[in-house]
Amino acid sequence: MGVAVPPAGNRAGGSPGSDPAGLADAPGNPFAGADARPHVEGDFAREEVALANRNPGMPLEALRHDLTPQGLHYLLSHFDIPAVDAEAWRLSLGGHVQAECSVSLAQLKQMPTRTLRVTLECAGNGRAGMSPRYPSMPWIGEAVGTAEWTGTPLRCLLEQARPTLLASEVAFLGLDRGFDRGIEHHYGRSLKLEHAMSDDVLVVHAMNGLPLLPQHGHPCRLLVPGWYGMASVKWLSRIEVLDRPFDGFQQAVGYHYRKSAADPGVPVTTLRVRSLMVPPGIPDWYTRRRLVEAGPVESGGRAWAGGGAPVTRVEFAVDGQWRDARLAPAGEHRYAWRAWTCTWEATPGEHLLQCRAHAADGSVQPLQPDWNTSGMGNNTVQSVQVTVR
Repeated sequence: MGVAVPPAGNRAGGSPGSDPAGLADAPGNPFAGADARPHVEGDFAREEVALANRNPGMPLEALRHDLTPQGLHYLLSHFDIPAVDAEAWRLSLGGHVQAECSVSLAQLKQMPTRTLRVTLECAGNGRAGMSPRYPSMPWIGEAVGTAEWTGTPLRCLLEQARPTLLASEVAFLGLDRGFDRGIEHHYGRSLKLEHAMSDDVLVVHAMNGLPLLPQHGHPCRLLVPGWYGMASVKWLSRIEVLDRPFDGFQQAVGYHYRKSAADPGVPVTTLRVRSLMVPPGIPDWYTRRRLVEAGPVESGGRAWAGGGAPVTRVEFAVDGQWRDARLAPAGEHRYAWRAWTCTWEATPGEHLLQCRAHAADGSVQPLQPDWNTSGMGNNTVQSVQVTVR
């Protein structure tokens, strides 16, 4: 009753970051040695530019929207976007359960439904601001978006399958497949059973009231509110209830905070507290430097935190002088970003604008990044250089 992952020759196991079976160097593997990615400083590599071309971020001026339009929401796809026939698609659930089952899209839509407003952010958001940099998707700060997601609580499916007393973890497998660091696998992640049984973890089929677009996981994806986006598996095809920790590559090897290659690391889970501002004034086309007219200027943006913890305070600074911004009412959406505004007097010359969020759990955005080998979770204070005329 093992997990439905690729055959043993395509699975990651052992210590995080290791390859005990020599799979990455196995005969016939065209990507042997692909894990050799030394950290770099300076310009982006051609491969990073290619990744940026297929994984768009949200333009920061879209922070003005409470809900990010579908076409502006950030995207990250590890492998190719699979072609899925929604009529033929089925979601299967098995493993350590008393009643294996599968459901069609039509059947899923007939089950209890919830809609949640959730801010999703890529765990690598801000990677470009770390030095030396790990060669990967070169996010600066635009890997975020907020949508209203509609779907069925995962708990309803699990209760239908009835996990056995041995069940401890739930794995989620997508239809997307490829190589990462020399290992071939389907994208997959897992949650502890108690977390998977939360009413807020959804199997979603709609985004902002519309069917999921192909790039957002059509026809169905997982949604794990309060966590970085890697947990919300797209193109969901298989749910497997396990009696042990899931050893899929993206769970056991990828998405860890590590200080060195030998460090077993700490798994990446919930979002770190963060704020971003709408770029003020108007931009230069190439450098994106900002030009602002002298006089009173109202700046604003959004702030969010992880695990449903509310943002309690946002500060705004001009040339290092911090003041409290005005926070919009918290409202009912515990997993969604919160608007903030601050008025400042723009005087001619060069100025540095910054914003910093605080959360109810005591966390505060740092002024310097907490460096790790994969460039994950960089929630450093945002800085925007402006010229005032």
